[in-house]
Amino acid sequence: MSDQTGRRGFFKEALNQIIQPVAEFLDDQIGERILIDAPDRVILRPPGALPEPEFLEKCHRCGNCVKNCPANAIQPLQSQVPNLANTPYIAPDEQPCVICDSLACMYVCPSGALQIVYAEDIRIGLAVFNAETCLRTKEVACTYCVDTCPIGEEAIRLTPEGIVEVIDSGCTGCGVCQYACPTVPKSIVVKPLPLSS
Repeated sequence: MSDQTGRRGFFKEALNQIIQPVAEFLDDQIGERILIDAPDRVILRPPGALPEPEFLEKCHRCGNCVKNCPANAIQPLQSQVPNLANTPYIAPDEQPCVICDSLACMYVCPSGALQIVYAEDIRIGLAVFNAETCLRTKEVACTYCVDTCPIGEEAIRLTPEGIVEVIDSGCTGCGVCQYACPTVPKSIVVKPLPLSS
């Protein structure tokens, strides 16, 4: 009995010695991947945000934009990555930006991470349409994304064939279309603009 217990303990210890370094390696790899991929992840910044690298450098994480957003669309990012933690972001599934009249977030930013821009020049991101999951491709006459867009046909419309079309030059990336879309997963999702934009 004690011999069997001893063998079991030996194999358990041997297995731990094999698994532990693998687990640590995977943790390191995942942590590194998060750091490397962070700028490419779907993190939408408030209106007027500088390009991501500059934004992260300048943002004080003070929370002024969060506290002053009348739509409660701006939230502090919960992240294990130190340079992303508590930075302001918008999650359109929870609450899209409504591009309010006051544009308060820009005016209360003390660091310049959010620049003051005219409402018509705001580009938070770009809505990307996925026909495969859209109800319209399944013969359901859904028009939520088109009907709720605050910009209208300059940003999103139906083609003559009845397919949703996003107009890049008119889309502000506010996320109202994503919020309104009833499919799971969403058939229209706002993605951050490329860093070159």
